[in-house]
Amino acid sequence: MANCNVKHADIFIPQTNGAISDSLLQNWTLQALECYKIKCDCSKCSINRRDYSFVCQMPRVIKNLIANKIKPDLSLIMD
Repeated sequence: MANCNVKHADIFIPQTNGAISDSLLQNWTLQALECYKIKCDCSKCSINRRDYSFVCQMPRVIKNLIANKIKPDLSLIMD
């Protein structure tokens, strides 16, 4: 079992062979914007990791969005 704060929880790894959904790579979601703004620091993320058992893909999503020259609009998220 991978690092997980919930006792007896299994980590869910999507059966996508590591592929990220194309829909996530075309536009900045609010969650992607937040992650970008906090420089992928999971300790500052609004998603409480204790409530989810997945491997976060957001750093990979952000890397792809930037590589595809899709600019983030940080004015869409509040401080």
